[in-house]
Amino acid sequence: MAGTASLASEARTSSASRTALIAGLALGLIALTAVILLMMGRTPICTCGTVELWHGTVKDSGNSQHLTDWYTPSHVIHGFLFYLGAWSIGVLRGKALPLGVALLLAIGLEATWEIAENTSAVIDRYRATNIALDYYGDSVINSVSDIFAMIAGFVLARLWPVWLTVLLAVIMEAFVGFWIRDNLILNIIMLIHPIDAINRWQGAM
Repeated sequence: MAGTASLASEARTSSASRTALIAGLALGLIALTAVILLMMGRTPICTCGTVELWHGTVKDSGNSQHLTDWYTPSHVIHGFLFYLGAWSIGVLRGKALPLGVALLLAIGLEATWEIAENTSAVIDRYRATNIALDYYGDSVINSVSDIFAMIAGFVLARLWPVWLTVLLAVIMEAFVGFWIRDNLILNIIMLIHPIDAINRWQGAM
């Protein structure tokens, strides 16, 4: 009896240690991303000098400078997709990826995108479209907030049934697409291969 209790206690301690390690590595990755962005010349917060919880105007210099905006749902969907990717890797290898490892991989991918997104080449690519004429890159606080939005999406995909995750993704894409004429799918299309009809439609908003 005493031996069983001791084993259970050791298992709990080991689990808590692993959780603390994963959390520490995750925060370290996010902090490193922030440092890299600062070294790239990104502003810590909006040059307006304020930090808004929500910024709802797309076509102005405050877009992608605050904590959340119309593009936050796209990062939540990133989390959905990264969880799907981790699940798929588990299926292919015949053994599920440990959750902590999968989460760290997702954070690494999102962090890599945040860094790439704020390079001059990608910023100029975005600014070639009507929807992003006032876009000059993200503030660091916005990029960090985007990573946390991705983490939220990853966790939700882990907890929710597949149908609910898919439904929420479709609703977010449809609502954001209707409201600002942009969303994750349109963003990818216009970044990879701009379509003039979409550009004119977005410019007419």
